[in-house]
Amino acid sequence: MKLRALLPTRAAGYALAGLAACAVAALLLGADVADVAAAASAVLGAGALYAAIDGVRSWRAWQASPVNVQRRLPTAFALGVATEVRLHLDNPGKLPWRLQVFDAPDARFHFEGLPQSATLAAGTRATLRYTVTALQRGLVAFGPTQLRWRSRGGCWEFLQEAGAAQELRVYPNFAAVAGYAWLAGDRRLTQIGIKTYARRGMGTDFRQLADYQRGEPVRHIDWKATLRQGKPIVRQFQDERDQRVFFLLDCGRRMRADEGAVAAGGSHFDQALNALMLLAYVALKEGDEVGALTFGNLPGQQRDFAPRKGVASLNALMNRLYDIEPAAVHSDYVQAANDLLRHFPRRALVIVLTNFRDEDATELQPAIKLLRSRHLVMVASLREQVLRELAQQPIARPEQSVETATAHLFEQGRRDAFARVTGHDALSVDVEPAQLPAALVNRYHAVKRAGML
Repeated sequence: MKLRALLPTRAAGYALAGLAACAVAALLLGADVADVAAAASAVLGAGALYAAIDGVRSWRAWQASPVNVQRRLPTAFALGVATEVRLHLDNPGKLPWRLQVFDAPDARFHFEGLPQSATLAAGTRATLRYTVTALQRGLVAFGPTQLRWRSRGGCWEFLQEAGAAQELRVYPNFAAVAGYAWLAGDRRLTQIGIKTYARRGMGTDFRQLADYQRGEPVRHIDWKATLRQGKPIVRQFQDERDQRVFFLLDCGRRMRADEGAVAAGGSHFDQALNALMLLAYVALKEGDEVGALTFGNLPGQQRDFAPRKGVASLNALMNRLYDIEPAAVHSDYVQAANDLLRHFPRRALVIVLTNFRDEDATELQPAIKLLRSRHLVMVASLREQVLRELAQQPIARPEQSVETATAHLFEQGRRDAFARVTGHDALSVDVEPAQLPAALVNRYHAVKRAGML
């Protein structure tokens, strides 16, 4: 344990102030200066000796059986999710201790419940709890816990470090993935805006033989199996597997928009990552491969993830992208399209995650045309929530009418430009960030049902 500071207690300060007040009062009452000085020096010397003995004895007692601190953290944090942190304080000695405890969470956390006080009797354990909420993705650190304890005689307060520093990762909010998995198991996906369809007999990949059910296509009857079993048997199919979903993630200046606190879902880029992770999970569960490529990064910071299969690949994808942040850089759509075609030429559903503006049309349109020469392309653009709020605000003042009209005009211009760039493609979406996860999953399912890949 490292001693950070040795501070006099408030009681020691009061004692010194009282001594000074008594000396001044004696002088005002006509006492001899020499006598007052001698008496004050004697009392001060005795107090200093007591304080020194108190400090040494207390330090030795602490060193003989210090309070041990263990911090209990999750394996990782999710952006914007309040998480409980526990501190276990063990007193193995024979003396009680009064402590003030302040942990050292990373500056990128909002925390509640610190500092805390604890009184540890001899041979006991105390557990303190507080909550932290991650405000930014990436690698974060917890420093050693700070303990402030009082000496036995009450003269000193020792400020000391205890426990070990720890590093962890803050990932995109994977609550959406967990919620999808839970609702899918309960067949309640409509609660989060994801459409469900009867899938019996769909697709072209053979799944199994089953008893014929009324309404199934006669062309799916397996006549050999029917003769063998003596009853109608049909072939059931499933959506094609072994296909590929590829994300082209814009990390340029357009994605730096931040319309609210983490509690509201985070920045546009954070919510785009959440949607990416959810669709990646869904596609991997469907048996498809998932890959990713970023563009608009600072030089040397571009990330790529070669397509992989299996739900376990989601962790690898998350570890690859969890700490990436958008930069104040112009995004080159055409260069991104060329990079993808050069390194990942196999046909895929390419999802371009970006924040479209009218002035981007001259660059985005040729990039989409280039990608469509080999891939099925979906443009997923994030629309600012503030536009809807301005357009729907009640008009109470003249200037609000101008704001509302401007919002409607801007939105109409954006919608028209987006339709021209995507060629009025029904597959592409332009939605607010909160609506993006459900929109992507619905479009993915539509592609699978239609056999577009």
